[in-house]
Amino acid sequence: MHAITSIHFIVNPISGNGKNTLDPALVLSVFSPDRFKVEITKTVKRSHAIELSLESIKKGVDVIVACGGDGTINEVASCLIGTNVTLGVLKLGSGNGLATTLNIPKKLEEALRVIKKGITTKIDAGEINNHYFFSNTGIGFDANVIYNYSKTKKRQLISYLIATLSTFFSKPPTLSLEIAINSQRVSLKPFMVFVSNSNEMGYDISLTPKASIQDGMLDVIMVDSLNKTEIIYFAILLLLKKPQKFKKAHYFLTKNIEITNLLSGSVLTQIDGESKQIDSNTLKIRIIKDALSVIIP
Repeated sequence: MHAITSIHFIVNPISGNGKNTLDPALVLSVFSPDRFKVEITKTVKRSHAIELSLESIKKGVDVIVACGGDGTINEVASCLIGTNVTLGVLKLGSGNGLATTLNIPKKLEEALRVIKKGITTKIDAGEINNHYFFSNTGIGFDANVIYNYSKTKKRQLISYLIATLSTFFSKPPTLSLEIAINSQRVSLKPFMVFVSNSNEMGYDISLTPKASIQDGMLDVIMVDSLNKTEIIYFAILLLLKKPQKFKKAHYFLTKNIEITNLLSGSVLTQIDGESKQIDSNTLKIRIIKDALSVIIP
């Protein structure tokens, strides 16, 4: 006789096309009631996935499935570190960076069958001032893009492109940073500093194509201050999947990095594609090896 596996699906209805649903009939066609106890809930506000995840952990659930994009996954997965609960993922977001890295199928029925098989692996997590990230975090241009993106109503590729253009044509805030990495100290006024745990940003774009979510390392790219022509050239190389050929981009592998903002007592960041103002002038970023158990194909 099989033990009953308890699975909670947390659906973000406004991820991706903004009309996400998870048909209970489809779920029950894959997860038979004699082997699985299934619960499906929808988020109704920002950070609601955190509340729902914590409630499920208290109930002793076995698996929590984040049904949305990288932001939803981050909210759920952040609650699971240090627990025995396994993360599952349904690809309902727009960028779908982490889900793509994990090779989660786009078709819902195929992804549900992956969850049913229950094959798991351990992945690393990044931490920035007590906030977890699983794909990436950054300051500078990408953080400003995500800030503008967060003000749009639709979380779609066109909204991301509009936010990128808006950031491109606006005057960026001046950054003056002191960065401690691998026993070096660097003073920099950068275009961006990007810290990645995975090889996929979303929308099939990558700044760190060689990054791995299982190597116990962070991939860091620092890009010097750029003029608009250089930004366009860098964007072209990014689309061609050759960002490493950009001479003003400097790559590092590290387990931790400390970034001090010399001009302000806070720092605008993006964390897994969500805008976050951190109320400190110093960012302490580290990798946590094998932090999370996740279901994969």
